[in-house]
Amino acid sequence: MFAGFKRWKGGPGSVSELLAIAFPMVVSSACETFMTFTDRLFLSRLGPEHMSASMGGWLVSFTLTSFFMGLIGFSTALVAQYLGAGRKDRCSGVVVQAFAIAAVSGALVVLLLPLANLLMGRLGIAPEQLVLQRIYFNLVIFSGIIGLFRHVFSCFFSGIGRTRVIMVSALAAMVVNVIANYILIFGKLGFPAYGIRGAGYGTILGGACGLLVLVASYVSHANRKEFGVFDRLGFEPDIMRRLLRFGSPMGIEMLLNFIAFTGLIMAFYAHGLVVASAITIVFNWDMVSYVPLIGLEIAMISLSGRYMGAERPDIVHKSAMSGLKVGWIYSSVILLFFVLTPELLVNVFRPVQETLIFAQAQPLAVTMLRMASLYVMIEGFIVIFIGTLRGAGDTFWTMTASVILHWMLLPIPLVVMRVLGYSVIVAWGCVILVFMSFSLVFFLRYRTGAWKKLRVVHEPLEDMFPPAGHLPGN
Repeated sequence: MFAGFKRWKGGPGSVSELLAIAFPMVVSSACETFMTFTDRLFLSRLGPEHMSASMGGWLVSFTLTSFFMGLIGFSTALVAQYLGAGRKDRCSGVVVQAFAIAAVSGALVVLLLPLANLLMGRLGIAPEQLVLQRIYFNLVIFSGIIGLFRHVFSCFFSGIGRTRVIMVSALAAMVVNVIANYILIFGKLGFPAYGIRGAGYGTILGGACGLLVLVASYVSHANRKEFGVFDRLGFEPDIMRRLLRFGSPMGIEMLLNFIAFTGLIMAFYAHGLVVASAITIVFNWDMVSYVPLIGLEIAMISLSGRYMGAERPDIVHKSAMSGLKVGWIYSSVILLFFVLTPELLVNVFRPVQETLIFAQAQPLAVTMLRMASLYVMIEGFIVIFIGTLRGAGDTFWTMTASVILHWMLLPIPLVVMRVLGYSVIVAWGCVILVFMSFSLVFFLRYRTGAWKKLRVVHEPLEDMFPPAGHLPGN
């Protein structure tokens, strides 16, 4: 009992240590999600097809940048491991290499825009929604490119545990985005009403402001003095290879998972505007409820990386147990909201002028949201185990397992609704049941303890990249 109290009170591996990093990340993740949530909320006043178009456009945009976001994302663990190993000088070197990746990634994303627009036209989306979706996508993609550079600096600050800077950046981005959206979507303060274009412009402005806050904090005098920010501006093959070696699985995982997730949404969208409206509302609230768990996962990556860098897997385990407690409490609260107040949550997206589409989608969305409460408890467990494994460097296994599991979801609505002829509710129930099995897979991997033997910053790269024809032990 006293050991459990100490874990909440303070010290390495405690809940308070976890929350000190996680809480600002929760706030910052909430701000990021609130920006896209606001786009859909404001646009829902114009009609369900506007709301669904913004959801679809954002999904395609994030899919294009997801690999690079995942690749850059490992810099959190790498910075944390260098910090834990007492090698602060290398932390700024990680930022420079990640920044270079973001620059190249942004150029590649721009080149892929025509292909993305072409593919959207082949997904069976209703023509009324497709026109709006393309408009939104071709604007919000530039906010995604800005997001890559924001991610570079966010990973540095989360890696060293100074997540308040990220929180301030996200708050600035959210405030600018919400105000700009309101003005530009509806035509306030003398501006014309740009509609869905205004949502795209507002998102770009918000992201740019958030980036400025992070850059200013990174080049501040105190940070320059502690980490030698301008001392390692060149290309460093050693750091770049480590980032590519352990970050690529995270990038592949995020890309393939998001393709599967986007395909899942589009499979529901293909069943008409009523189903599209219902599934958009459900996933809007699902994403909002998932936000704090993103903060917990990032905190676990940071702590796992730091203590693995210091060669203390025992404290990593304590941190994971603390994370499970916090995740369980939070998920229980969300479960109650989804079960007891689904009508209230769905009606938030009611258009100003009542439409037949929303009237038909509302009871469907209520049922689907109540069913979603079955898996919210599972999400808290999954993010803690994934964060622990990623921070330790077990990125290839997490990539393989996560991709397989997510792609198992993709054919469900197609088979259940189109081949077997069952309803949307049955298909949604099958998706939930398969998703709930994810937690067991990651729990079993964690229990094996294989992650405790991994070394990211302590082994020479020659051990990880042996010369051609060389076999270990020869």
